[in-house]
Amino acid sequence: MTDDWDVPYRQSLHEALALLNGQWTVAVLATLALGERRYKDLMAEVNKAEARVGWVSHPKPVTDKVLTHTLQRAQDNGLIVRRAQGSQIGGSVWYSLTSSGKELLRSLRPLANWAQQNRDLPEDG
Repeated sequence: MTDDWDVPYRQSLHEALALLNGQWTVAVLATLALGERRYKDLMAEVNKAEARVGWVSHPKPVTDKVLTHTLQRAQDNGLIVRRAQGSQIGGSVWYSLTSSGKELLRSLRPLANWAQQNRDLPEDG
């Protein structure tokens, strides 16, 4: 029997968690799971979803600077693709998930289920 907690397993887990690092990464990826979005619509939808749940995940709306950085990191990591339409100045920019980004979101479902099931459990003492 192999030790599932060996170094390669732990390293892979750290790499996966590093992809999710960032205050807005999961919110952006989850919004893009609904389909391709223009930059301004993506920002509005992310903030609308956070407002709907009462700002429990984030204390304030995502800013242009933070969203741009989050999108660039996700693009650099192969999770999203950027598509520009029209001229560089004044043209629309669209974002969508790659197959890798979709797969990452699917793999997070069990983790989200675990969090929901264990949210209100008392700590072991």
